Order: sequence, then C-alpha cells, then structure tokens
Amino acid sequence: MGEQAVTGASGTPTPDPTPDVTAGDAAAAGGDAAAAGGDAAAAGPASAGMTADGRQPAPADVSGAGMSADAAPGGAGAASRATDITAGPGGVMTDEVGVVTGELTLRTEHADGRVTLRVQYKDADEWYAVTGGTAPLADPAALDAVHTVAVGLLNRPEG
Repeated sequence: MGEQAVTGASGTPTPDPTPDVTAGDAAAAGGDAAAAGGDAAAAGPASAGMTADGRQPAPADVSGAGMSADAAPGGAGAASRATDITAGPGGVMTDEVGVVTGELTLRTEHADGRVTLRVQYKDADEWYAVTGGTAPLADPAALDAVHTVAVGLLNRPEG
C-alpha cells in the first residue's frame, strides 16, 4: 500500500501518533509485559487473523466445530464439490455396494493429483466410490469442470 499524507485543518501535515505499547509489543521486543504496563491477560489480541506484529496468534481449540474424522472422504488438503442428483435408469454403479438409485449426493474430490467421484444416499453418512470414477487430474483448477461433467452425466431426474 502507498503512503498518504494526513493533513490538519490548516493543510499542514499532522505528525504520526505514537502507538500504544501493549504487552504483545513488549514481548516481541524482548521486554517484560509487566514493565510495559500490560498484564498477563492482555498477552495477545482477540482477533481472528494476524497480530499487529505479523505473528499468528496461538491456535484456538475448536473441537466439535462441525467436522468429524469420517464425515467425508478425502485427506487433509483435499478439495471437493458436491451436488444433489437423481440417478437415472439403472442407477449409479459403486465399488462397495453395487448400484445405488434415487436421490443421491455426488461428490467430486481432488487429492494427490487424482480426482475421485463418490456418491451417497441423500443425507446419509456412508460414501461409495463410483466405479470407474477415479482418474489423474494434475491441475486442481479443473475440479469444477470435472464435477460439472459428472453431474451432467449422472443427474437424470426425468429418467
């Protein structure tokens, strides 16, 4: 970002205000928080991003924040897209349970240079790999296109 001159009412530049020293500033400078006039409870800002000195705050415990270890297939760093579909005549063939029919959710995942299609009965917990639905995909930016094609092929609400 560029710098701007801040002018007062007379059109002359106003001096930069002296920033307040906080416990975090004192700790970053190697000083003692008590010597800087702060207290131990003010050791870090209550923010959802970065601190003023650019350091990340300590991670917060967010256990139970809506995810479970087996909620969806794919590992850490896996990107995915999901769309509700209606299987056409003959359903969708899966590796685990054979043909699934009716109202389904199709999930297209990209991880480790591969794309994988999975389906589940709508609002169910179990995901099934679509037979033949795994292929190399070097560019993760192509995930949207692959998902759109898969939805176009498998979604047959009118039979």
